[in-house]
Amino acid sequence: MPLTTRTLPSLRSSPSTPIPLHNPLSSSHPASHWKIGRKHSKPRPISCAVRFRPCIDIHKGKVKQIVGSTLRDSTDSGASALVTNFESDKSPAEFANLYKKDGLKGGHVIMLGADAASQSAAFEALRAYPGGMQVGGGIKADNAMNYLEKGASHVIVTSYIFSNGKMDLERLKHLVNMIGKNRLVLDLSCRKKDGKYAIVTDRWQKFSDVILDKETLEFLAKYADEFLIHGVDVEGKRLGIDEELVMLLGCYSPIAVTYAGGVTTMADLEKIKTAGKEQVDVTVGSALDIFGGDMAYKEVVAWHHKQVMISQ
Repeated sequence: MPLTTRTLPSLRSSPSTPIPLHNPLSSSHPASHWKIGRKHSKPRPISCAVRFRPCIDIHKGKVKQIVGSTLRDSTDSGASALVTNFESDKSPAEFANLYKKDGLKGGHVIMLGADAASQSAAFEALRAYPGGMQVGGGIKADNAMNYLEKGASHVIVTSYIFSNGKMDLERLKHLVNMIGKNRLVLDLSCRKKDGKYAIVTDRWQKFSDVILDKETLEFLAKYADEFLIHGVDVEGKRLGIDEELVMLLGCYSPIAVTYAGGVTTMADLEKIKTAGKEQVDVTVGSALDIFGGDMAYKEVVAWHHKQVMISQ
């Protein structure tokens, strides 16, 4: 069915948490509605330095780089189709210590599975760099605080606030009430469908009815400190970035936002800097030499520090 319009789910909000009368998710805007030169509707309260955000992806307790769109539950008949680009013999703590040594903050630890080994490995990384990294993967209201207490600066959430393809605003509000807006990152990773970017959940296998556009970003910014957005169509495939998506984020995200997906060369970092109007941070995974790729990690770190210096 074409993605033309979408509305918020039927909400059962208590009088103490009223729903905004204006629903910015009730209309859709095609990509042609925005342009590179379009200004933000209001100043964004973050610096204009583009930053490199490192990552530690954990699968079955090991640091790996996986094509995320091929990840399935172990019970799924398509589990054998998993595509692994790299598996490290180094521990999550070693990567966390590397990022700490290089002064890289705001990276993310992602558990690509709910198994005990992956959870233990995530805790290991958080202990090594307390307050320096965010954590995501199976985060819910009943475990979010535990990860924060273990050293995560933020928790990253997607599927918990979506149910049957619709956004559950009650769950989102409950989570914000529990941990605070300033400790929450919303993962709004998306895929193209009918010419629009639809947010995907459940290991990027299920399309929601929420379109990633100006209205969605402005609305959800009220509930989060940052956004993390993977361009799922190019993620892990080293095909180059989704420049159109980066452009959208640079034009419309009113809070800090990190893009991931398709970075292959240093030139891609410059493309993100330009297309994102120096407002979009970037994650590099499979392309880095520390994950078996060709991009020199040290060169990316040097680029990061140069961007920070330029902005000062």
